[in-house]
Amino acid sequence: MRIIETSEIAKRYVMGSEVIQALKSVTISVNKGEYVAFMGPSGSGKSTLMNIIGCLDTPTTGRYVLNNKDVSDMTESELAEIRNKEIGFVFQTFNLLPRMSSLDNVALPLIYAGLGKSDRTEKAMLSLKNVGLENRAGHKPNELSGGQRQRVAIARALVNDPSILLADEPTGNLDSKTSYEIMDLFDQLYSKGNTIVMVTHEEDIAHYAHRIVRLRDGLVESDTINPNPTKVSAMV
Repeated sequence: MRIIETSEIAKRYVMGSEVIQALKSVTISVNKGEYVAFMGPSGSGKSTLMNIIGCLDTPTTGRYVLNNKDVSDMTESELAEIRNKEIGFVFQTFNLLPRMSSLDNVALPLIYAGLGKSDRTEKAMLSLKNVGLENRAGHKPNELSGGQRQRVAIARALVNDPSILLADEPTGNLDSKTSYEIMDLFDQLYSKGNTIVMVTHEEDIAHYAHRIVRLRDGLVESDTINPNPTKVSAMV
């Protein structure tokens, strides 16, 4: 079953008199349960592609279908609803609210989904348990290590049971050992059937994925199955 399907999507930005062609014509599909890395140098279009797939932006031309819904021409409020229901975001900078506990940070998307307080607490605790942090539910971000903060962010991304986990440079702010631990967690999530799309410019991080899509100058340069994904458990 296809979760993501883009057809000849392009994205142009007009900055004064200059037109920047961030994406030229990108056609890709991602099936349910795949683990894909988007790779490319700065300016390749990978971040623009991630923003479109994450419904944070819309293509200038072309078509994007997410989980059988054509999102190419949706309004901002429709896109916001799709983001909350279909996509779990994991960012390089964690994006946690500093004055809220881990539990409250994880429960935040459930408020927008309209769940009552007891249901929110139950689901948020389960999500924290799934990333091994139920014992840190009452801690605020500044009381956690970088790796723990990223785990809270992953728990928040998964709390709504999204169709896709979308990770933007998820180890960018972490040391090597913590990066291995986070990639190990992604591997566990993938083995449970989660669909993961990761954006990275780091070759070694991309090789944890089972498929690597390389972009250059706004086009797909290559799209290959990774025959030997890196396994982390042996390294930690």
